[in-house]
Order: sequence, then structure tokens, then C-alpha cells
Amino acid sequence: MGVQHISNRSGRQSGKWSRRGILAALGAVPAGVALAGCGSPADASAAPDGKGATASAKPVTRKATITVTPASGSTKAGFTSPVEVTVTDGTLASVTVEGNDGSTLAGSFDAARTKWTSARNPYSGTRYTVTAKARGAAEEAVATFTTKSPGETFVGYFTPEADSTSGVGMPVSVNFTHAVSDRAAVQKAITVTAEPAVEIVGHWFSDTRLDFRPETYWAPGTKITLGLRLKDVQGADGVYGVQSKDVTFHIGRGQISTVDLATKEMTVRRDGSVIATYPVSGGDSDHTTWSGIMVISERFKQTRMESSTVGLGDEYDISDVPHAQRLTTSGTFVHGNYWASTSVFGHKNTSHGCVGLHDAKGANDTSVDGYKFYDSSMLGDVVIVKNSGERTVEPSNGLNGWNLSWADWKAGSAV
Repeated sequence: MGVQHISNRSGRQSGKWSRRGILAALGAVPAGVALAGCGSPADASAAPDGKGATASAKPVTRKATITVTPASGSTKAGFTSPVEVTVTDGTLASVTVEGNDGSTLAGSFDAARTKWTSARNPYSGTRYTVTAKARGAAEEAVATFTTKSPGETFVGYFTPEADSTSGVGMPVSVNFTHAVSDRAAVQKAITVTAEPAVEIVGHWFSDTRLDFRPETYWAPGTKITLGLRLKDVQGADGVYGVQSKDVTFHIGRGQISTVDLATKEMTVRRDGSVIATYPVSGGDSDHTTWSGIMVISERFKQTRMESSTVGLGDEYDISDVPHAQRLTTSGTFVHGNYWASTSVFGHKNTSHGCVGLHDAKGANDTSVDGYKFYDSSMLGDVVIVKNSGERTVEPSNGLNGWNLSWADWKAGSAV
């Protein structure tokens, strides 16, 4: 049946039609057929020739837009937040971040691959180039930014020296050039590991000193690695670290010397066996020698000792003390003594607090006890003093943290 003219000029119906026939004649779509398109209704309007032809609906293709944070072109970007790369109307295919110092920033994508975040923060004072590409894109997006430099900085000076060999009592001691208020952040940025492995814990003696040690002395032959990742770590308000390095040092043989000032004798044990005994003279009753566990922290073939530097006025000034090895920051040494009678050693305690061994002026006589003990010693060797009549030395007075129990040592950790 053809479509007939359904109205006259006056609008009156000239025939009778069913509802189904009317809908078919008007071009209505039966139920259950979906229409899809990306355009507006105007996209499917009648052709301008008025013949009723319609244009096909075309999808709108948007170009992926990549955004980098910090913004490209920044010259004083922050360095306390990670780098972020995001994309809209697309997904990320690749992201690389390279610094002008040769460093790179690794990172990861989110599940949708619309965001990439660096695993760590960028370094301060560094120019970075970010190269990113969206999937399906023909070209890469490139952005550059430069992070600002910190206003105030600090470093940590460490003991022992890199690549050195020390005795079994040598702790790893880090002294900072600026007081640290965020101890946890700084301690987390420092690692100390050992081969063979052993638990190592840090202990804060002050806001400028952090020492590390195991529960007992290091095993002879241990290799120790100190990792400093202090760069851009905020140690105090507005004060940032600048170091990022690893250093190693070694532990030599195990030498522990015990000074008994009741018998006035020093017994030297190496790896558990006695290798020497020496008669000594300790501090007299007015200048008693510290007791406790002490570690050799400095060594001098000859050095000057003045009583004024340790609060004893002008009682002595000796320009050429031979074979001096420091035990405390406050001035306790084990050293050679050429000015006292040989009868003193092993019989009387006559010093101002040091432990003395018979020696010769000039520090070149290899036959005397002072020379022999010095020659057999190294930094980090342990010297234990007992029966001195004096209390135990403060653990912070020198490298003497072994005087703390393991529980007390661990209590001084910030992490």
C-alpha cells in the first residue's frame, strides 16, 4: 500500500488510517534498536537541498593532554614532593625523568595509567627533563624544570675513615654540623650494615651525634658499609642534608687490653690469647683514672700535653709525650712516659689520670713498653680499666658507648 496524501489544504483528513500505518509513514523506529553517535542533533539535520538526506554522525576525537608537576619552565621548583605526570583523554605509554647531574627518577603508573609518580623526590638544585608519551600519540611531550637550592644545609662527619681498618670496638659515629630536631628522619636516612650480618642500632648522644654499634664487639674481619642518604632530608626547620654516598671500612684482628690499677698491670689479648703484659702507672688518688670500657680514638707518635687544656692549671706542659693514644674526649690517654723512674711502673699510680708505660724520649726506642704497645695497637682497639677508684666513664666521653647495656643503647634510637 503506498503512502497517500493525508490532508487537504484545509487540514481535513481524506482517508482513515490505523496507528501502525501512521507510525510507519512517519519513519518511527521500532522499539529495541539503539542509536549511537557522538554529535549533537544538528549533526543529523536535513541536507540543505531539502530532499531529506541526512549526514552520518562522526565521533569527536580529543587529543591526549599531558601535564607535569612541577610545571614545565619552573626555575625554583620544590624538592620535597615527588614528580607527577598525568594525562587526560588518553593513557600514558612511557615516562622518563633525567637530572642534569646524571641521576634518574624511577616511578610507577596508577592502575588506569593516567598518572605516573616518582618513587622519590627530586634533588634540590637540579635541572630535570621529563619525557612522556601517551599511547597512540605520534610525538613525545617534553618538559623541563629546575628545583631550588636549600637555604641552609648540614653534613655528617663520620668515624672511622672510609676504607680504613679498625679494632673490634670501633663504633660508627656520625657528627652533624647543625643540630638535628627531626632525629627520626635523619636516622632513617642512614644505614649501617655488616658482613657477616648482625643487628646494628643507632643511639643519639646529642642533637649533633649519632653512633651505631652491634650488641657485642664486631667480629674480626667484618666489612661494614655506611650508607648516607641525607641529601634533601630536613634535619631541622629549613635545614637540609647534602650527602648521598656509601663508604666501607673493615674490622681487623680482635685486640682487647685490660688495665688493672690495683695490680698496676695491663694484659693485652689478641683474638682471645694473651700476647703481652706491661707494668703501668695510673692516676693518683687526686686524679683517678676513669674506669670502664674505652676505645682508642686517636693515635700520636708524639704529642704535646698541657694541664691547662684539661682544667688542671699549669701543673704540667710536656711537648713530646711519646706513643699517645686517646681514650676519652676529656683527655684520658694511654701513653709512653720517659720522665718517670722505671721503678714507678707496676708499683705506683702517679699520673694525672692517664695510663702510662715506660718509654724513651724521642719515641724511637723499639725496646720499651710504650713503643711495643703503641706498635701493636690500632684505632678502635678496646682498653678496659678496672680498680681505678673512679666511676665508669660517660658513654659519650669518647667512643665509649660499650658502657651502655644493649637495652639502654636501643632506647636511644629514634626509629
